[in-house]
Amino acid sequence: MNGWSALDRFLRTDPRDVGCAEAMELLHVYAELAAADAPAAQRYPGIAAHLAACGPCGEDFDGLLAAIRGPAE
Repeated sequence: MNGWSALDRFLRTDPRDVGCAEAMELLHVYAELAAADAPAAQRYPGIAAHLAACGPCGEDFDGLLAAIRGPAE
């Protein structure tokens, strides 16, 4: 591996992406808004950009959202 794939990923990063630390700090707020069908992505575009790019954080969001919504009926 020559590092080009890491550089390519970095260059494709959305400039609005807030990163893992900030996304995790506000993930509960973002998930509550999303569960209430509020415009979470409009209110927190940096978190939306991060969740679209970061698989592990996206999985955390999906799990938190499922927990907030409760069991499927």
